[in-house]
Amino acid sequence: MLEELHVRNLALMEGTDLPFETGFTAVTGETGAGKSVLLGALSLLAGNRTDKSAIRQGAEQCEVAATLHFAEVAPIDAALAELELPVCEEGALVLRRIIHRSRAGKVQINGALATVSALQELGELWIDFHGPGEPQKLFKQKHQLSMLDAYARLGKDGETYTACYEQWRGLLREAEALRHADRLDEDEQEFLQRQIARIDAAEVSEEGIAELERDFQRMDKARELSELSSQLSEGLSGDGGCLEQLGPMQRAAEDLAEIDDESAELAKRLDAAIIELQDLAEEYAGLAGQGELEPEAAEALAQRMASWLEVKRKYGPGVEQVLAKRDEMAARLEAQGDVEGTLERLAAEAAKLEKQLLKLAQILTKKRTDAAKLLATEVRKLLVKLGFKKAGFEIAIVEQDEFGPQGNSSCEFLFSPNAGQELLALSRIASSGESARVMLALKAVMAKADRTPLLVFDEVDANVGGEIGAEVGRELAALAGDHQVLCVTHLPQVAAQARQHLVVTKTQDSDATSVSICSIHDKAEAREEELARMLGDRKSASAREHARVLLGRS
Repeated sequence: MLEELHVRNLALMEGTDLPFETGFTAVTGETGAGKSVLLGALSLLAGNRTDKSAIRQGAEQCEVAATLHFAEVAPIDAALAELELPVCEEGALVLRRIIHRSRAGKVQINGALATVSALQELGELWIDFHGPGEPQKLFKQKHQLSMLDAYARLGKDGETYTACYEQWRGLLREAEALRHADRLDEDEQEFLQRQIARIDAAEVSEEGIAELERDFQRMDKARELSELSSQLSEGLSGDGGCLEQLGPMQRAAEDLAEIDDESAELAKRLDAAIIELQDLAEEYAGLAGQGELEPEAAEALAQRMASWLEVKRKYGPGVEQVLAKRDEMAARLEAQGDVEGTLERLAAEAAKLEKQLLKLAQILTKKRTDAAKLLATEVRKLLVKLGFKKAGFEIAIVEQDEFGPQGNSSCEFLFSPNAGQELLALSRIASSGESARVMLALKAVMAKADRTPLLVFDEVDANVGGEIGAEVGRELAALAGDHQVLCVTHLPQVAAQARQHLVVTKTQDSDATSVSICSIHDKAEAREEELARMLGDRKSASAREHARVLLGRS
């Protein structure tokens, strides 16, 4: 839910900090008072586009920020992770957007810099606008189908179909790629086989090539290696070498240790150094004899090195690249196997899956058809309460020739406001008041299926009044049992049933115009006065009495 909203220098509003509560919130005010500023702030945080004209005159920038809290935060966190943004702490999502007059704007999500498109993706999850000029998800057929499927509780049936569909599409893609793959003639296949054999003969591997290059270098420098190793071994352990010269020193150290106990540790260190030098002398002596190889071994090493240098020159520059090229050639050869047989196998597997798909798709279509009848019936009943005495509402299920990600059927919501009129797609409804009330009816029926936390209605009461207005208010209040509902309204019958009541006021003088918003739901007299104003006269005793009656009923 929306917990806090901060607005600075947006349109005619200098600044406001508003706390929000759960349930139903009504926003009222004189016509032209600037109620759209509040909706504009939410629209900006939902990632909708704007221009510099949104900045209050005389200000350099405008800023909107909000804190939202989610009981079910997993979908939000999943979207944030996908966008590589910080996840919510304790279920809280913090949004901030700045529009600057002379430079690029800035977006922050949970304290991290983000993009407007990131706000848009998140906006799809936490807010839904209904009213003139606002994006409405229910006008898009893909959202209509998603909502119908949720109402139909497809659940596992939908998941099973999707998994089968993806497997089927994978087989079709594999077959298509195989049909368009390059075919090799016999000479080309023989050439690739020879190249693979040469790479295999070189015994190419990271460890093997490293050992080969080390052994070859030793063989190539055998004489020099032997001479240097012998020189070091002789210098350490030969006549007049280091070890011979250290002998008297070792005995002197032992004699000193007998005289002075504190020097005993030094004698041990000298002994250890002499032992280490003896080991070094032996290892250098052994190294001196390693460089020389038998003629046959030397020839084999030279040939293997020549093979490696050849494949390296052709497919290198290193082991990784050579092996990658080998795998590529092997894959091309493998693809030249039984192509027709492979295509037949893939076609058989695809045909088998297609039969399963058809059965699964028929299950989806049957459930959608049944759910569409029930949903349309419930919506028509509610439309009567909302003032459409003879309205038509149907959900058309259309079977398609091909399988898609959601089956082989789609749906479209159709509506006509009056008897005798043709049912048309929701997106073609002319009246904003009509579309808003249809949206309200759908939302009220599908509240449990739609998980969007915040629903925003603008002019939901357009062209209605009296008892119908009261019914609109009751439906909004009922809808607020599962959602946070924000409604801009001109009807006191609607506003009286709200849990939270915000009033927008415009003030003007000779120099400037400004808009302010304040909460009045905890101020009985102020709320009574606002409802009386909406009834026609805030000073009228009868209007005040009517306002009290409305508040009492709510």
